[in-house]
Amino acid sequence: MYHQPKPHFLFLSPTFVSRISSTRLFQQRLLTQQGGKLVPNNFRGIHVGKGGTRQTSIQASARPTVVLCPGQGAQYVGMGKLWIEKCLSAKELFEEADDLLSSSFSLSISELCCDGSKDVLDRTDVAQPAIFLISYISWISSQEMKLVVRENISLSALAGLSLGEYTALVLGGAMLWQDALRLVQIRGKAMQEASERTKGGMVALMGCTEEQAWECCSAVRQDQVLIPANFNSPGQVVLSGHLEACQRAIEYATSKMQLKATPLSVAGAFHSPLMESASNTLSKALEQVEIVPPKYPVLCNVTGSPHVESPSMIRQRLSEQLTSPVRWADCMKYIEKHFPDEQDWLELAPGKTLAGLLRRINRKWRVSSLDEIGNATVMK
Repeated sequence: MYHQPKPHFLFLSPTFVSRISSTRLFQQRLLTQQGGKLVPNNFRGIHVGKGGTRQTSIQASARPTVVLCPGQGAQYVGMGKLWIEKCLSAKELFEEADDLLSSSFSLSISELCCDGSKDVLDRTDVAQPAIFLISYISWISSQEMKLVVRENISLSALAGLSLGEYTALVLGGAMLWQDALRLVQIRGKAMQEASERTKGGMVALMGCTEEQAWECCSAVRQDQVLIPANFNSPGQVVLSGHLEACQRAIEYATSKMQLKATPLSVAGAFHSPLMESASNTLSKALEQVEIVPPKYPVLCNVTGSPHVESPSMIRQRLSEQLTSPVRWADCMKYIEKHFPDEQDWLELAPGKTLAGLLRRINRKWRVSSLDEIGNATVMK
């Protein structure tokens, strides 16, 4: 039976964390010390090809690149297994993560990712740290394996879906990956507990505008919670709230609005007021973490635009994210409006969920997946 011990976390200072793992010998080539803080070097471009996945030599001339970081739902049993077998950085990062989360699970996080059961991995409290870890491992390991050459990377923007915003902030230099791993563990556990208390759910509406989503919620909410929670792409909106309200929304959207409505297999009503207790728990944990302004544009799920605020405001936005709609489509539209048309797009492991959403927003964009490239390469 799955058992989750109570975690005991100690957030680390940047000066201490550099002495923890031999993996740092590789990662320090990606970092510089500035004013006592670890921050990324200025990356100089990647070329993964707008026409799709390629494993040919990287072009010398840098092209602007948007890095996409997946959120919950992208997990699968076995993710990271090939990385850990073939890549030293992956093995060392897994070992460090196992140590950092040793009090959180009955199995290590590496076992849960590589060989665990699907039922356990799909739990919110497990999936969130697991996905974050695999995303970060794919980023570091792909550079060790020369799938991504840091000298050729010109990061134009970083964006992560919900949970993935933490990965984006780490790559943007706003926080240490070790602290982010702890935060997403606390976040996932708090969301799991809130879900079990409130008995909520989520419903995907297809062919739906934002106005129709709010109309549907208003029509069937009654005295319960029901709000639009995810604006994933044009025509795809996810509602979140009490289970009974979700069921009424399915019936109303189908019969009165002629929309396709599908209940989602999730633990609870994410990104709704039913996550208020989780938001409060996360807010307290965020206060213990050192956050600095990111060195590259990192899109904020709450606003649909980059984080430009102070570190205290970044903390507030991350806390608000649990009870506010995720404006992923707005984040992508911001990139479309404010950055050049000629962008390369790179999605971190696991999975290729964000590539599918991106095709609904702009069919001209082509995304290369580190999950696809990495797995194909390490199997050689």
